[in-house]
Amino acid sequence: MSHAEDHDGSRRDFLYYATAGAGAVTIGAAAWPLIDQMNPSADVQALSSIRVDVSSVVEGQQLTIKWLGKPVFIRLRTEADIDLARSVDLDDLVDTDSRNPNKPGPATDENRTLDDEGKWLVMIGVCTHLGCVPIGNGAGDYGGWFCPCHGSHYDAAGRIRKGPAPENLYIPVASFVDETTIKLG
Repeated sequence: MSHAEDHDGSRRDFLYYATAGAGAVTIGAAAWPLIDQMNPSADVQALSSIRVDVSSVVEGQQLTIKWLGKPVFIRLRTEADIDLARSVDLDDLVDTDSRNPNKPGPATDENRTLDDEGKWLVMIGVCTHLGCVPIGNGAGDYGGWFCPCHGSHYDAAGRIRKGPAPENLYIPVASFVDETTIKLG
């Protein structure tokens, strides 16, 4: 093998790798806008997580806010609300509530509340039957929420007790950031 043949091989290899590299960069540059446009827009990302100031909520009061297009009930419960919710026999419940993102497990009142004392209850305010918004503050037969559209009754922990709704009111991902601020999402 002569020196000229060896030189042609390395030049050919260089041209091959340079062309392949340029082609890969071109394909990547052309594909990136198509991939990037699938990301959520800035306004959607901003709404995916919000902070709610609950410093003005008094015991027994419910604050309703809108998050991701849905109402969210934030209730500072009274001792009577907590006692009523904790007195329920779990065998009487329709839904087991294993989908709770904060505290998965049975639908105990302790598993559905945001704090260990059970004072703060945060739920998506949408009836699980057909998506109506239940009325609250002790409404219905079980001292919780009532959906007048189709007659679903929820107890003081937002658990379905009577009516056509198949599931408890959903518990969103939520946590306290500080003593007076709840973060949703």
